[in-house]
Amino acid sequence: MSTMPRGKFAWTSLTDEELLEVRLKDLKVTVEGTWLEDCLLALYDELAQAGLRVRPHAWISSEWFSPDNTPGIAIPFYLAHPRLMRLERKMIIDVEGGTWRECMAILRHEAGHVLQHAYALARRRKWQHLFGPSSQRYPRYYQPNPASRHFVQHLRLWYAQSHPDEDFAETFAIWLRPRSNWRVRYAGWPALKKLEYVDDLMGEIAKQRPLLKRGERVDPLSSLNETLGEHYRKKQALYAFDTPKTYDRDLHRLFSADPKHRRSEAASTFLRRNRAKLRKLVAKWTGEYQLTLDSVLDDMIARCRELNLRAVGPEHKLVMDFTVLLTAKTMHALFGPSRRRRIAL
Repeated sequence: MSTMPRGKFAWTSLTDEELLEVRLKDLKVTVEGTWLEDCLLALYDELAQAGLRVRPHAWISSEWFSPDNTPGIAIPFYLAHPRLMRLERKMIIDVEGGTWRECMAILRHEAGHVLQHAYALARRRKWQHLFGPSSQRYPRYYQPNPASRHFVQHLRLWYAQSHPDEDFAETFAIWLRPRSNWRVRYAGWPALKKLEYVDDLMGEIAKQRPLLKRGERVDPLSSLNETLGEHYRKKQALYAFDTPKTYDRDLHRLFSADPKHRRSEAASTFLRRNRAKLRKLVAKWTGEYQLTLDSVLDDMIARCRELNLRAVGPEHKLVMDFTVLLTAKTMHALFGPSRRRRIAL
């Protein structure tokens, strides 16, 4: 297996503050020679096992995407070096695609886009009937139904529900993943018809040459002049979240304001001490990004301090009760009647 380059770049010894002043183009990281190359080879093996002829080329850019004019996949720069992954974790908390399993899940999804464009699949009448018109504009917001069985569940936040192209890419990713057992997993779901269609469609195009062959690189890292600091300011703004600011009733129910408990640990201290655990649990249950949840926790910690609340009772019970509270608040904010969920495109 390829290894991460560790001593090759001068910027690896910079502090975080200094590294944020570096331009993206000056990072000069590549897919070649890193673990990403092994992920791509694994994707090629899966495509070959499925009888498909397309082998997406890949390059480093600022984020994950697959353009419609070339059969390739752009991979975010931070995945190409451990120093950049550490900075991503500090700035965003989540490192999207930062494990083998997550990276392969996203690569399969992007490969679905590659197949769609390489074979002009969205022009087919049945494709449009099952997934919808690809020409539909990408919305700034979407409001998924977490209980819907008309869509597969692959990437976080029920991403298949955001657009017909994403619905197809998610369905393809489920179909391609080895041992996904999709016929059993989605038995009785309307989404099974989409999976069966993809199964038939891939068998058909396996005999055909792709229409799209140009190996272009769209927005390669070498063309991006913004600094890492500018990049992260934009990315953090993308995850901004309009959360409810009134937690008093729920916090009073969970913690105590009784003077007799004044010697108990402050609720604000309890939450700070457990914030990483709480964040991970709620992110797993809701699909929300940890950076978003961290800002909600900041608000709740500040309010606990202002109300002088104390953490009274068994810690494991307080952790679980607060996790339920934060999950409920997050789901209501995401999918309540007055909220539309922002898509990170």
